[in-house]
Amino acid sequence: MKQTEIIGLKESNAVKISESLNNLLADYHIFYMNLRGLHWNIKGAQFFALHNKFEELYDDAAEKIDELAERILSLGQTPVHTLDEYVKMSKLDVVKDVSDAKSALQAVLDGFKYLIEKQRQLLEQADELGDEGTNAMMSDYISEQEKLVWMFLSTTK
Repeated sequence: MKQTEIIGLKESNAVKISESLNNLLADYHIFYMNLRGLHWNIKGAQFFALHNKFEELYDDAAEKIDELAERILSLGQTPVHTLDEYVKMSKLDVVKDVSDAKSALQAVLDGFKYLIEKQRQLLEQADELGDEGTNAMMSDYISEQEKLVWMFLSTTK
């Protein structure tokens, strides 16, 4: 018996969702690297707060990367796993040479905007294809990130 049969999904639906999850996985790797760069390069009066926050965010992104890969595997598919695939697949802008707080915060907000949009699309796709597991995952990610957006926007006022 196939894995998708056991979990109650059509294989063709699992393949479609996994393709979208693999794209999101690539995006998360780029987001993770952006956060690492911001963490390493931040300067100025907000250094301690942002340095620590960016570390918290990239640790969270690393967890989500693992969760996404495991979700793809649970759908009977293979997660992408090379840097060249991530760069080729992701449409998220790479952040380079940012060290000031304002630009760093904008980069994080831009990243969240992009990820939330992609996750909403995946949420809709998973709902249409009857994939409650992916649907719940995307819902949790969106809810968490909407709160983070509010918090980051509150620091810029």
